[in-house]
Amino acid sequence: MSDYDKPLPTLTDENRPFWESCKAGRLSFQKCSACGHLRYPISPFCPQCLSAEYAWTPVSGRGTVFSYVVFHQAYHPGFKGDLPYNVALVQLEEGPRMYGNVVGVAHDAVRIGHAVEAVFDPVTPEITIPRFRPAR
Repeated sequence: MSDYDKPLPTLTDENRPFWESCKAGRLSFQKCSACGHLRYPISPFCPQCLSAEYAWTPVSGRGTVFSYVVFHQAYHPGFKGDLPYNVALVQLEEGPRMYGNVVGVAHDAVRIGHAVEAVFDPVTPEITIPRFRPAR
């Protein structure tokens, strides 16, 4: 049993390639084989053209903070020891947006527009969580 007490994703056939990619230290998203749309969150159909055909494609993991919030209250008991903590919406260079924590910087130093890059936190033997740090 893991000591990690925060919620974890349920691995499915549909999302397993994303999590395996994170475990290998990179982000990969679905790229529509019909129209080329890069999509996240994971979906069985392209939101642009409704094609079900796609390939997993690595992305840079670079982006900018689009929005963020600093939580001062734990809404799940697993996060109580982390208070305060930030959650940012990151606009990736390739287009999709994803949520993650910005690490390596004080919470009051996170700013909209700051350049960030993905880093990977192996929280269990099966799951590695993507987070973001200030870009180098």
